[in-house]
Amino acid sequence: MTAAGLGLLALFLLLAIGVPLGFAMALVGFVGFGLLVNFEAASYSVGQIVFDNVMNYGFSVLPLFILMGNFVARSRLAEELFAAADAFIGHRRGGLAMATILACGGFSSVCGSSVATAATMVKIALPPMRRRAYADSLATAAIAAGGTLGILIPPSTVMVIYGILTGADIGKLFAAGILPGIVAILCLLGAVAVATARRPAIGPPGPRQGWSQRLHALKQTWGILALFALVMGGIYFGVFTATEAAGIGAAGAFSFVVMRRLLGWSDLRKTLIETARTTALMFVILFGALIFSNFIEAAGLPTALSRWISALDVAPLVVILAIVAIYLVLGCALESISMVLLTVPIFFPIVVGLKYDPIWFGILVVVVTEISMITPPVGLNIFVINAMAPDVPSGTVVRGLVPFILAEIVLVLLLLAVPQMATLLPSLMR
Repeated sequence: MTAAGLGLLALFLLLAIGVPLGFAMALVGFVGFGLLVNFEAASYSVGQIVFDNVMNYGFSVLPLFILMGNFVARSRLAEELFAAADAFIGHRRGGLAMATILACGGFSSVCGSSVATAATMVKIALPPMRRRAYADSLATAAIAAGGTLGILIPPSTVMVIYGILTGADIGKLFAAGILPGIVAILCLLGAVAVATARRPAIGPPGPRQGWSQRLHALKQTWGILALFALVMGGIYFGVFTATEAAGIGAAGAFSFVVMRRLLGWSDLRKTLIETARTTALMFVILFGALIFSNFIEAAGLPTALSRWISALDVAPLVVILAIVAIYLVLGCALESISMVLLTVPIFFPIVVGLKYDPIWFGILVVVVTEISMITPPVGLNIFVINAMAPDVPSGTVVRGLVPFILAEIVLVLLLLAVPQMATLLPSLMR
């Protein structure tokens, strides 16, 4: 227990002086394991972890879904989703902000990244909202909050990482995210409704569009619906595995942008290079996390925590609430992926020991990670908005995010109260 505490302290010190997360975790894990056992065993362990996971066929799901998201980002599907949502609800008070959230939800179903979703929607949704005199606080907050759906609505890179760390079935994790994703959209729409009910001037209604315009706009979204149905339908009905679905999704997204003539040779080169860089970064962090997790396990931290919790003699739900509270606090100081990689190896054995469903806990982790994307001072989506709309102060974005953060907390409470929201669809899978 003391060794694990010193290891965590060393890790945070390395992060504080600017050492990249993956290297910091690998260094602490290697040195810590070497001191606990011996450095020859530590060297063998590191080599074995890297070799086993590089040769792991299941790991290919990560770069393939990243590639799929990069192709989709070039396909103009996000613009069509936003136009369709605007056609149906843009005439309502706060309608464009609601349309932004719906478009984020649709784009997330073929993207898998919160940051990519937020960055894409800034370019698409912010100019129309400004033309309709929306307050910057509501406009930017809706984009930042809608972007968080990128890691909840499958396919999700965070779910893939959770599945790799815990051995949970990635296909079941994807299925488990569908209903919470729909509820999350409803909660965020409710946040817009409440905010504009209190202050109608921040989200004025737009012109109503006729049914012919609505149906035409809806028809343009067939590509994203087809791609989502292909990937998730194939996984859900057992036609192919999550790894195979990633390859099919990437091929489908590639075919789609080629048919639309939106991908030249230079664009293809840039897309492949961007995918390779992102994949390399993710793998360095993942390998570092696995090496660090090996040290944490050797130090006995999960076992010691489990015994301590058992000695407290409290209800399992109290333990889960404490874990959620820890995540909410850590989310204010750590980037989302870092938080997942650091905490899951510690909390997962405790949660499984309390007889909770690993798939349900994975969705709970994703939802609380969502909140970290929009909580200052390290909310990544706030940084994305600030970088792409530098004329909007960060304080304005944060003020607008308050009702959306409350909506996300409501989602956490619903997930705790109704765990079947996450476990129903996986239980019905073939």
